[in-house]
Amino acid sequence: MLPADVPLAHLNPSLLLLLLLQLLPPATSFFPNIWSLLAAPGSVTHQDLTEEAALNVTLQLFLEQPPPGRPPLRLEDFLGHTLLADDLFAAYFGPGSPSRRFRAALGEVSRANAAQDFLPTSKNDPDLHFDAERLGQGRTRLVGALREALVAARALDHTLARQRLGAALHALQDFYSHSNWVELGQQQPHPHLLWPRQELRSLAQVDDPTCSDCEELSCPGNLLGFTLLTSGYFGTHPSKPPGKCSHGGRFDQSSSQPPRGGINKDSTSPGFSPHHMLHLQAAKLALLASIQALSLLRNRLGDRGFSRLLDISPASSLSFVLDTTGSMGEEINAAKIQARHIVERRRGSPMEPVHYILVPFHDPGFGPVFTTSDPDSFWQQLNEIHALGGGDEPEMCLSALELALLHTPPLSDIFVFTDASPKDAFLTNRVESLTQERRCRVTFLVTEDPSRVQGRARREVLSPLRFEPYEAVALASGGEVIFTKDQHIQDVAAVVGDSMADLVTLPLEPPVVVSGRPLVFSVDALLQRVTVRIHGEVSSFWIRNPAGVSQGQEEGEGPLGHTRRFGQFWIVTISDPPQTGTWEILVTAESTPRVRVQAQTSLDFLFYFGIPVEDGPHPGLYPLTQPVAGLQTQLLVEVTGLGSRGNPGASLPHFSHVVLRGVPEGAELGRVPLEPTGPLERGFLAASLPSALLSTAGPFSLELIGRDGEGQSLHRAAPQPCTVVPVLLELSGSPGFLAPGSKAPLSLRIASFSGPRDLDLRTSVKPSFALTSNLSRVRLEPNETAWGRLWLEIPDSAAPDSVVMVTVTATGPEASPVPPTHAFLRLLVLAPTPQDPLAAPAHSSGPILASTSPASTSVTQGRAGGGLVGNPCWGTVGGVLLLLGLASW
Repeated sequence: MLPADVPLAHLNPSLLLLLLLQLLPPATSFFPNIWSLLAAPGSVTHQDLTEEAALNVTLQLFLEQPPPGRPPLRLEDFLGHTLLADDLFAAYFGPGSPSRRFRAALGEVSRANAAQDFLPTSKNDPDLHFDAERLGQGRTRLVGALREALVAARALDHTLARQRLGAALHALQDFYSHSNWVELGQQQPHPHLLWPRQELRSLAQVDDPTCSDCEELSCPGNLLGFTLLTSGYFGTHPSKPPGKCSHGGRFDQSSSQPPRGGINKDSTSPGFSPHHMLHLQAAKLALLASIQALSLLRNRLGDRGFSRLLDISPASSLSFVLDTTGSMGEEINAAKIQARHIVERRRGSPMEPVHYILVPFHDPGFGPVFTTSDPDSFWQQLNEIHALGGGDEPEMCLSALELALLHTPPLSDIFVFTDASPKDAFLTNRVESLTQERRCRVTFLVTEDPSRVQGRARREVLSPLRFEPYEAVALASGGEVIFTKDQHIQDVAAVVGDSMADLVTLPLEPPVVVSGRPLVFSVDALLQRVTVRIHGEVSSFWIRNPAGVSQGQEEGEGPLGHTRRFGQFWIVTISDPPQTGTWEILVTAESTPRVRVQAQTSLDFLFYFGIPVEDGPHPGLYPLTQPVAGLQTQLLVEVTGLGSRGNPGASLPHFSHVVLRGVPEGAELGRVPLEPTGPLERGFLAASLPSALLSTAGPFSLELIGRDGEGQSLHRAAPQPCTVVPVLLELSGSPGFLAPGSKAPLSLRIASFSGPRDLDLRTSVKPSFALTSNLSRVRLEPNETAWGRLWLEIPDSAAPDSVVMVTVTATGPEASPVPPTHAFLRLLVLAPTPQDPLAAPAHSSGPILASTSPASTSVTQGRAGGGLVGNPCWGTVGGVLLLLGLASW
C-alpha cells in the first residue's frame, strides 16, 4: 500500500488522466448496484466503485508484469478509452481471450458488496456501515473482513474470499459516504483506516453535538463548525443522542427527530441523501480507498495469488474425480494421459490452468481433495494414484463429486471417470443444486464394459436405471454422460482437452433427436472450431451446411471437416472458418442418440437473478442464485467479448431478447425483451421474467437472440439450465470468522410466494461439526415467512484457516412433486493471531513486500500458503493510476 507520508507530488504525472477518462460521466450510486439507477440516476454505485477499482489494479498488474511472448502494454493505449475487462484481456493475453471468468469473479465481489444492504445479519448493523459514530468498531470489522479474505484466498477458497472482500469494500466505501470525512475538506483517503495499529484520532464523543436542525431534503450546512470525525445515526438501534447527526433520507426514522435532516452522500437524490451535493467527492475518495485495499491484498498474496483471487486469466481449471477401484486401470491411465497432455501443451501460456483439483473415491471412502496451482504437484499426485483393490459396485461417486464442487472454482468443468453406479444416489438433488450454484459443468466418462467380470464384483443384479443420477446431474449442470469401453476410453477422454478450450454449446432445434427430423443450429462469424459430437447406437448421420454441402458418418476427411469414431462415439471437427448460417444434422438410430454442438468464441454471457428492492433506504437488486416461484424476478445479463476496441467505429454485437425453454423437452415458455442498463460497451442487459414461468417450480433454459455488427443473427445459450425453486431459502451467519471452541449462531429465513407449503428442513455440515436447529418442519401460507436459528459448534480441534460448508434443504412431503430447495453457506475457521497479517509494519515508510513462497498446494480442506511475489504494489506506475487521476478530477 502507498505509505501515508508519500505526497501526491511524488507520483508519476503521466497517469493523471486515467481515472478521469474512465469515470466521466458517472455511469450509475453508493447505492448497491446498477438497479439503483431507477431511484437515483447519475449516481455511482457500490458495484461501480468495486469493479472500477479492480480493473485499475488489474491494469496496474498488467503494466508491471509484461505478458510472456507478447509486447508489453503501454499506458497511452488506454488513455481516452473506457477501461473494460474485454479490452484489458485482449491487450494482455491476445485478441479473443475470454474474460468471462474474470468478470464473473468481479460479479461475485460486487454482489457480496451489495448484499450487505439486504442480508438480515448485516443491513442494520452500524459497525458494518460506519454508522452511529461506531468508527473504531467499524474499522475493526473492516480490517477483520479483509483479513478473512486474505486467509480464504490462501486456503484456495476464492468464493469465500470474494464474499469477504465484497463485505470489506462495502464498509470501506460507506465510510466516505456516511461520515463527515469529505465535509472536513479531506482530499485523500483516511491514512489509518486500513492500518489497525494506527489510532483513529479526533473522533466526536457521545456528548459532542454535531448537527443542527434541517427541515429540508437538502441539508448543505447542517454540520456544526467543528473538526471532529463523526457519522450519522440510522433508524432506532442504537437511538440517536441529542444533538447528533442522522444518516438521513426518507426511510431513516432517526431523521425525523431533532436535529432533523442527515449527512449521507449515498446518491445524487436529495430524497435519499441530504448531502447529495457531495456525492461525487465521496465517490472519488471511496474509489481511491478501494484501490488501496485491493493493492494491499495484491501485496500480501503476490501477483499470482491475487490473480487467482480475481480469476485474472482466460484459462479454466482442471478438476478430476477418479474411481480408484481395481477395475479402473485403463480409465486412470486415460486421465493421466489427458492431464499430462494439457499440462505440457499449455505450460507457460495464457491458457495454462490456474487450479488443479483431484478427488479419488471407491467404496466406502472418498477423498481427500487435493488442490494446487502447481502443475508439477498435480501431476505427481495424479501419478501416485493406481487402481487397487476394489469393491463391488456401486461406489461413493456423488460424495466425491460434491467434495470436488466445493473446491472447484465457479465456471469450471469437472470430469468424472468411473465404471460404477453411485452408492450415494440420495445426494443427487443436492449435487444438482450445487452445480448450478457453482455454475460448474460435469461430464461423466463411464466405461460400462460387460466383458470385465473379474475386476468388478457385484452384490446383486443391478438396475439398468442405476446411472440415472449421473444423467440428472449432467442435465442440471449442462454436462453429459458418455458411455464407452476400455479400448476407447483414451480416445474418448480427449473431450477433457476440448472442454478446456472454453467452448460454448450451441442451441439445437429441437433440443433432442426426433426420428426423421433434422436438428438445426446457427453458426455466426464469431464462432470457430465448431465440433459435432454424436453418441449412441447410430445407424447413420449426415451434416449439411448452409450451402447444401453434406458430409456423412464415414471416418476421415470430408467436405465439411474431419470425422473420428470410437465405438458409439463420433466427433466431427468442422473446418475453419465455418460457413455462417443455418446448419442441419440428421441422425438415424435405434434408440435416442445424443447430439452436442460446441464452438470456440469470445462472445458469451453471464447471468444472475435478482429481486427489485425499491421501498427501502438502499434501493437496488437483491441477488438470487435461482428465481423463486411466485416472486417477481429480474434476469440480469452481462455480455462478454464485445471487443469495443478491436474495430474502432464498428457496430457492437447486441442481444435483443431472451428465449426461455422447458428442460429437457425444449418447449418455448416465453420470449421477453432485453433492455440495456448502462453504457452499451459494458454489456449489461435486464429482462423481467414472465409470471407464467414463475408460477410453478421447475427447470428452464436461457437463450439469447441478437445480431452482430454486420446485422447477422446471433444465438447463444446458457451453459446449464436454471430452476424455479418453490421457496426462498436464505442462510446467513454473523459477520466475522469462526474460532475453534466457539458456538456460532446462524440465521435461516424461508418464505413462500406461490401457495401453501408443508416443508421438512434438513441440515448438513462439511466437515462434520455439530449443528442444531430450532426449526425442523414448517407450514407456510402464501406470502408467509418463517425464521429459524441454527447453532454451529466448532470443536477445539478444528483446523485454523479452514472452510466449513453448511447446507439447509427444504423438502415437501414424500410424495410431493415439488423439488427440494437448498441454501449453502461458506464459513471460515480462523484462529486469533497476535499480529494481524494486514497490519502495517513499524517501518511503514516504504513498500511492503510479500514473502516469496511456492505455488499454493493443499490437501483436504484446501489450506495453503501464499503465492509468488511480484513487484511491490506501489512502484513507478503501481497504485499511481487512480490516485493522481482522482486528485486531478
